[in-house]
Amino acid sequence: MSIERVIVFIIDGMHWQAPSLLSMTHYNALAIEGTSIEKSCMIVPHHPTVGEYGQLHSTSFPNPVLQEGTIFVKKGNRMLQDIFEADELTAFMANSKAYDSVTRGFDICEQYNGYTDEKLVKRSMELLDELPVRYMRIHLQTPGNEGRYLTMTSPDKPYYRNIWGEGSPYAAAIKNADEQLGIFISFLEKKGWMNSTLLVVGGDHGQSVKGWHPVIDIDSALTPLLFYGPSIAGNRKLPYFEHTDISPTIAALMQKQAPNKDGGAGKFIDALLKSSNEPFPEHPRYIETINRQLNEYNALRARILIQAEADSYYSSLLTYLENELLTPEPFYHQDRFPEWHRAGTTRHLIEVNEQILEKMRREIKKSSA
Repeated sequence: MSIERVIVFIIDGMHWQAPSLLSMTHYNALAIEGTSIEKSCMIVPHHPTVGEYGQLHSTSFPNPVLQEGTIFVKKGNRMLQDIFEADELTAFMANSKAYDSVTRGFDICEQYNGYTDEKLVKRSMELLDELPVRYMRIHLQTPGNEGRYLTMTSPDKPYYRNIWGEGSPYAAAIKNADEQLGIFISFLEKKGWMNSTLLVVGGDHGQSVKGWHPVIDIDSALTPLLFYGPSIAGNRKLPYFEHTDISPTIAALMQKQAPNKDGGAGKFIDALLKSSNEPFPEHPRYIETINRQLNEYNALRARILIQAEADSYYSSLLTYLENELLTPEPFYHQDRFPEWHRAGTTRHLIEVNEQILEKMRREIKKSSA
């Protein structure tokens, strides 16, 4: 059967262990029927509100990266909603206004902070019942909000800076999101649409055990992910996925061109197809590598700054690196995110970063000696 509609169901800030630790009944049942990934990796969820990125986007890095299918986020890029024809209806549903910058081009857009997750799912089902929506993104914001709140507002609670703590509102919000997923699945079944719907369920970013998504915590950049639908293999588990692969994979399954095909773009992961019996090919794990480089760069930079208090040479060293006086290109760190596309390819970006990291490692080693 062909795919008549694609639904991307986002549970904001879902920790990669949430399905197992919180017994997400509906998510886990769907994972058995489809193809699941325990850890899908996305670029660190940094969220600048100033500078070029702050002018371009209202949300953290993973959201435009997911919609555009590339880490080279820039003006003029197409998004997943742009691959659909004018007569193919698209809709964005969220209970937060934080996603304005990734909603461009959707035919229908509802972002209302006052909606509960229950109300948002209900509105999404009403819309699907009324109109022939071809692509819909549903974004449940509450879990991410609760994860953020408990880091600062609950010092007298057992879940203070521990999302798994007794009585955790984050855990409760995740369980409720799973219930809403179950209600949505029941709706699709009653409509007779399960066999004609591509359903993609995951998080926009991960969650630190201490709450929210600090960029230096690896859990912030990992989330579970699953695909269910026509042609998708059942009870299959893939070892690795990157969020840049989501849009190209959806596009290929919908028999459309990926929104972007630049040097930072992800790829169609055909290992999730029923027809694919080949072992999952080794993924280059570009995003995992970049995230590691970003964390190391920030740590080394901090150590060099401390050295600069005693020796101004180290302050000059950072200036040399920032102004490309020692290398032909700068380190592509998170504050240069809008410039990443200048690297041309992800592989080249990683190579440049590694060269600069090696210089910084040597300088730290010399200072220690």
